[in-house]
Amino acid sequence: MWPIERLRQAERHAAPPEPRAPAAAEQQLARSVPRGGGWRPGARWAREDQLGHVALPPDSGRSGEELSPLVTSIRDGNRIVIAAACPQARALGLPPGMALAQARAQVAGLDIRDADPEGDRAHLASLAVALARRWTPTVAIEGDDTLFLDLTGVAHLHGGEAQMVARLRRMLARLGYTARIAIADTPGAAWALAHFDRHPGERCCASGRHAEALSPLPIEALRIDPAAVELLHRLGVTRIAQLTAMPRAPLVKRFGTGLALQLDRALGRLSEPLHPVVPPEPIAIAQRFAEPIATAEAIEHWLGTLVPRLTAALAEKGVGATRIELIADRIDGVPQRIRIGLARPSRDGAHLLRLLIRRIEQVEPGYGVDALTLHVRRALPLGAEPFTERLDEEAAPDLAPLVDTLATRIGMRAMWRSRPVESDVPERSVTRMAVLDPPARIGTRTKIDDVGQLDRSPALHPWHPEWPKPARLLARPERLDHVMAELPDHAPRRFTWRGQSHRVIRADGPERIQGEWWKRDAERASVRDYFRVEDEAGRRYWLFRSGDGERPVTGDLSWYLHGVFG
Repeated sequence: MWPIERLRQAERHAAPPEPRAPAAAEQQLARSVPRGGGWRPGARWAREDQLGHVALPPDSGRSGEELSPLVTSIRDGNRIVIAAACPQARALGLPPGMALAQARAQVAGLDIRDADPEGDRAHLASLAVALARRWTPTVAIEGDDTLFLDLTGVAHLHGGEAQMVARLRRMLARLGYTARIAIADTPGAAWALAHFDRHPGERCCASGRHAEALSPLPIEALRIDPAAVELLHRLGVTRIAQLTAMPRAPLVKRFGTGLALQLDRALGRLSEPLHPVVPPEPIAIAQRFAEPIATAEAIEHWLGTLVPRLTAALAEKGVGATRIELIADRIDGVPQRIRIGLARPSRDGAHLLRLLIRRIEQVEPGYGVDALTLHVRRALPLGAEPFTERLDEEAAPDLAPLVDTLATRIGMRAMWRSRPVESDVPERSVTRMAVLDPPARIGTRTKIDDVGQLDRSPALHPWHPEWPKPARLLARPERLDHVMAELPDHAPRRFTWRGQSHRVIRADGPERIQGEWWKRDAERASVRDYFRVEDEAGRRYWLFRSGDGERPVTGDLSWYLHGVFG
């Protein structure tokens, strides 16, 4: 169930459920004082049971949402088949390998997603690394949904094998994953018991009893070639017990050494090598001093020695740092920390050194610093970068150093770029994006003009229109008071904004913007008339009237200021 559960977990974290409106019973329960005022016995805080929980009504809990059958699809030659299926889909007769067209015809309302084998393997590898750091140092990946954990010498640290299995199952349940866990003397026996044993839950095979536990299992549990399985079925051999009773020489002559090798590995006659995952070691470059240092010049000098060693370690692992922390250990035991973040992975020593030197003033050496350590807190793969081939070709400027320099002073969260969004409403026509993300391209708008000619001119986005608009708008339009204007198409002559009166001497407009009726029914008839005005002090504003001035259904004729020019 790894692909299905991983997909559901990703969707659950990416799109949390919308908060539902509280029921009438919950609203009544949440009030400890009635509408008429006064104290009411049996309030929420007074109706707690003996365990300290609030006594909610029976229908106030969140019931489990009914999920539709979920399958993932993948192309197999000229066919599209089911790669993985949830238990509900399997109960309806939709096993993996079934043609997707047949599944659609058999079950209506089937939820079909594209399979992501590479993502499944990458996520399984990350789980293996986490287990290797916390549970046992030897964790190997087998196939697309199996992990081998070598418990030799570590089971007693977790309270024994049974206790370790129970804790491991609880940990996976908290992450949202189910697992079948088996413990045996050999990896082959553990794999067979986990995949083919009908015993519910965990299966801990006693030491030396794995051959007895494997006897009733089918021969597919040995992980042998499907052609050999089919041939053995024709000969009437379906169980491992039947296979172990047969003489070895005819088996090797008829099926080759692969069958005998897998059987010997499962029974413990031959060892099965495992290829464990190796958790990446954190990169840390340290320098200790015989005598404490206490000046900014000394710290800068030693940073010039540590940073080249750090970049060499990054280059050796083929990664670039995105977050670095400098820890200065004082002799009084109070560490001083400097954290820098980078907009993109980098191992440019000169750039990293400049960022660190700008923050030296934040270090308080006290009675002296006896050690400096550079820790790479986050790193990403960094390969070869493209370069300009022609000498006469002007390369695009690299904004990453500038972004990193500004981020050391104001923080990365204080910087963003504006990305246009296809919308006619000004406050919806732009959103924030990362500083170094490439700008989005504006497409073309296809329309038919008055004479029936097809027009494919570039779409006029609200941020790049024929009518000038402010570069930045207010967070939300602010209402204006004491507005004097002629209806229906004239700009205001006077208005009051934030308690200050403005007399308009120049104005341009109106520019009419209709509501997006295809998004909200409430905007079906809404209208905004925008004006660009200039007051007697030379300040220019962008304001609008709600409504067209003729039909009350289009707006209440209130005025708002939406942006300021200049």
